Amino acid sequence: MSAISLSLPSGFAHAVWRANQVGMYQSAATSSGFPVLDAVLPQGGWPGAALIELLLQQPGIGELRLLQPALEAIARKRSVVMVQPPCLPQAAAWQGWGLAPQQLLWIRTRQTADALWSAEQVLKNGSCGVLLLWQQQVRPEALRRLHLAAQAADTLFWMMRPLAAAQDSSPSPLRLALRPAPGGLALQVIKRRGPQLDETLFIALPQAAAYPNQNWNHATVDRRAPAPVAAGSVPAAMV
Repeated sequence: MSAISLSLPSGFAHAVWRANQVGMYQSAATSSGFPVLDAVLPQGGWPGAALIELLLQQPGIGELRLLQPALEAIARKRSVVMVQPPCLPQAAAWQGWGLAPQQLLWIRTRQTADALWSAEQVLKNGSCGVLLLWQQQVRPEALRRLHLAAQAADTLFWMMRPLAAAQDSSPSPLRLALRPAPGGLALQVIKRRGPQLDETLFIALPQAAAYPNQNWNHATVDRRAPAPVAAGSVPAAMV
């Protein structure tokens, strides 16, 4: 039997892919700034309009330095929202990265449901360029809601979860496992649109003088961190 060639409209290219090919996304990708990582990511970078899961051995191993190049590319023009970060964001460190502290919105919630609600509203509004969400446990139905909201948003969306969550199913099209390594991170692609990648990648991270999501025991600076915003009280212009 001869092979049948199917021609699909270009608008459906992101929705159909073969298992032996790296798939496409419905929106443009943002370079990670690390060539070794871009080489294995579909479209050569972080996909927009998608739920990206970073599965961490523990918070603070360098995940924000991994995201720094993409943050620099986007946050100069659009806001960055952080929901439930494990540590107090440091405005001075963000400024040291060349990012305006006024572009950073920090949302603190008391309950998981409030954090998930806040993240979903940020995605639905679409006024922010980046959303960073930290969660320990997320129900499958909540992941699906965030996944659907991300697909309709023009927002680069990363969710940080524990490494143990790699065993759970997820609608996320891109899942990466991160472990600390001397001078950088050991990165494993758990899931992507394309053939399975068994190789563990080493991502060399530049040493940063200040880390924007870490508590340091240094003298205080006269520029304060942005005040946290309680869930349900975010201005309509943002969510």
